[in-house]
Amino acid sequence: MEMALPRPSRRSVHSHITGLGLDERGKAKRIGGGLVGQEKAREAAGIIVQLVKEGKLGGRGVLIVGPPGTGKTAIAFAVSKELGADTPFVAIDAGEVTGLQKKTEVLLQALRKAMGIRIREEREVVEGVIADIKYLRRQSPFSPYPTLGGAKVTLETKDESSSFSVGPEIAEQLMGLNVRKGDLVTIDVETGAVRRVGRVKEKAERWYDIGVERQVEMPSGPVRKKKEFVRVLTFHDVDLSVAARRVAFSGLLALLETEREISDEDRKQANEIVKKMIDERRAELVPGVLFIDDAHMLDLESFSFLTKAMESDFAPLLILATNRGMAKIRGTDIESPHGMPRDLLDRLLIVTTQPYSLEEIREIIAIRADEEEVPLSEDALELLTKLGAERSVRYAVQLLEPARTIALRRKSQKVEARDVKEAAELFADLKRSVELVEKYKDLMIYG
Repeated sequence: MEMALPRPSRRSVHSHITGLGLDERGKAKRIGGGLVGQEKAREAAGIIVQLVKEGKLGGRGVLIVGPPGTGKTAIAFAVSKELGADTPFVAIDAGEVTGLQKKTEVLLQALRKAMGIRIREEREVVEGVIADIKYLRRQSPFSPYPTLGGAKVTLETKDESSSFSVGPEIAEQLMGLNVRKGDLVTIDVETGAVRRVGRVKEKAERWYDIGVERQVEMPSGPVRKKKEFVRVLTFHDVDLSVAARRVAFSGLLALLETEREISDEDRKQANEIVKKMIDERRAELVPGVLFIDDAHMLDLESFSFLTKAMESDFAPLLILATNRGMAKIRGTDIESPHGMPRDLLDRLLIVTTQPYSLEEIREIIAIRADEEEVPLSEDALELLTKLGAERSVRYAVQLLEPARTIALRRKSQKVEARDVKEAAELFADLKRSVELVEKYKDLMIYG
């Protein structure tokens, strides 16, 4: 019997990064947090993380400068990991903004998505393990068949057992979630929302050694109680909520609009809602990270907007990255360091990255191969390291999956040097691509 195997989930380029890899003194380990090398840059980023946590980086941002493929994006991502698991991280490329009519709107939306608010709510709930459940049927005057009329539910904790009669709305949720004996459920008393938490092994009638059920501990305390719930929303989420409410109350004309935008008034109202929740200590700010790669591609209007945005009370940590030296500011004849206005550069802490050594390239490729589950022979790893040094680290990493495909075609579970060599012949790097264009320039079309 043939069995179709599930397709492996696609991994992010930086999915292996867990932090900056610093010790307790703030010094970078050679390999740590999924990062290799760039010790000075990582230590500088560690200080930035500390300043953000202490609230001492207001009105300033960060610029990471270095050659292509030296880990600028990886360091920005690691900063967000160091700030906390629920820290918003938004990454955009300046090329996505260039040429748009509403550049500032796109940047503002990205800033709002990168700023979070942690909301703490204490709600009255009924929580326990299902000891017994009986669905009640009733005869409807509109149907010849009985309909769901509610349910009788008995919930247990380690200390208490209580029975409840619930209405058809809650009964429908319980039935829809396929709730049965041994399941741990939470029912919000105010809204009636039902959540199936998992399955308690001790109370389940049947348990499988292999299954998809989440195993949970049996709760203690009373069945009916107050419980704190924590969730993180972005400012953009609050903006959308306010805008949706405005549309709902603005009548039929607004409902017929094909395009609904978030207005300045919506954002102003959202800010007031957030401030009120913070003042009442029902919420707290979660400063996130907005990372803009290829920042030299932004124009003066965008740079001016970002300069002003950094001074806002609700501004995330802005991290820009570029690989340019002296360059003209886009749309002008003004030449400036990194293609950015000097007044913006004065507000940025500049972190530099350096080209990787041969040993560091080897470690990076080994980490990525392990993350993508590509088994490499020593010869294959050495060849990829050589290609990473001669061409680029990104190019070497990009050859991992094609080389594995070539190895599988010849019925091998391990990638050998010959597989890497064949992949390199099939896929050109930037340098070889440019050489090819130059060789056949008379045949190429230029526009």
